[in-house]
Amino acid sequence: MAKTDKKKRADIVAKATDLYWEKGFHGTSMRNLQEVIDIRPGSIYAAFGSKEGLFKEALQHYAQQGLQHLSALKENSDSPLAALKQFVKSAVIDSQMQAPSGMCMLAKTISELTEDNADLLSEAKRLLTIIEDSFASTLLEAQQMNEIPSHKDCQQLARNLQVQIMGLRTYSRVNYQPEIIANMIDATFLALQQNT
Repeated sequence: MAKTDKKKRADIVAKATDLYWEKGFHGTSMRNLQEVIDIRPGSIYAAFGSKEGLFKEALQHYAQQGLQHLSALKENSDSPLAALKQFVKSAVIDSQMQAPSGMCMLAKTISELTEDNADLLSEAKRLLTIIEDSFASTLLEAQQMNEIPSHKDCQQLARNLQVQIMGLRTYSRVNYQPEIIANMIDATFLALQQNT
């Protein structure tokens, strides 16, 4: 595929990601997609196979953006734990004002879809696992730098953190008070560091 074609495809997927993230899979019509990405339904089918095919790439794009953001924060910090904490604050607090939806797109997808969309459901679950594993590896780095007690299970901590993020993002939609939410995130990370 030519460079311009790759760039155009990436641009289409990025625009579709924001639309799907805002409206959900079922709430996004082919007309919505056509208006936002400015191509005909026939071209969507030709490039992505179906609305589902485009949605799958949008889920992958969303997850990749998150992983790249965490990686960039880690590169600019001496502390893996501080970078992860900044990532969580960004995902929970900043997303309420700046993102198409304050909800995690993957969690939103899992709550919306049924086994009628088993392939998309499976992909969203797979991507959440990849993100959780990225949290676990970051926590392991923090543990190796003595930021977290050595006896703690980093995979379990990552699982708990994933649950906390989902819960906090939902709570933020109901009661958006950044200072209170930031304090809750601080408390979550303080618990990670405690020797209990």
